[in-house]
Amino acid sequence: MTALRPDLAVIAETIPTGARVLDVGCGDGALMAALRDSKGIDARGMEIDPVNVANAVTRGLAVVQGDADTDLADYPDDSFDYAVLSQTLQTTRRPDLVLDQLLRIGKQAFVSFPNFAQWKIRFAHMFGGRMPVTKQLPHRWYDTPNIHHVTIDDFKSFVEDRGYSIEGEWYLSGEKRRGAGLANLLAEHAVFLLKR
Repeated sequence: MTALRPDLAVIAETIPTGARVLDVGCGDGALMAALRDSKGIDARGMEIDPVNVANAVTRGLAVVQGDADTDLADYPDDSFDYAVLSQTLQTTRRPDLVLDQLLRIGKQAFVSFPNFAQWKIRFAHMFGGRMPVTKQLPHRWYDTPNIHHVTIDDFKSFVEDRGYSIEGEWYLSGEKRRGAGLANLLAEHAVFLLKR
């Protein structure tokens, strides 16, 4: 399998051969291409950036330009086995409604996001007094696509309040996987597999 971003690698390892997959915010289609090449999966994608859409289509992938906040309503219920939202949740206007749509469209949903409670971010606030610029959050406060700053604990509380079940959870620092203990403090990214 082609080297994938660590959260995408977790997702690609977990999705079984023959699954129907919708990748929302698919970027250039790296996950879709890996699923096609390693597992023969015919995945579909939605991406807001027209350059990424063109790059994905050039790779022979079925990707449409669309906005997760408005265009997921066009998909029928249970039309995919898995809906994927990787590193996109924090950029949506209404992440709560986007997650509801994901779990309506897909029987299960993978969601990955940067953990804004990770210790490096906390220290940057505490000792620098400024919004952090890190490898996983490379933008400054005024040019960042991130409009919702979610932590692992926030997300777990949200999932519980919504009545979803967590079928799997992975915590990452770079390529290193971490255990659940102290994940909110130590993990840079989280990946969750959810079910209605």
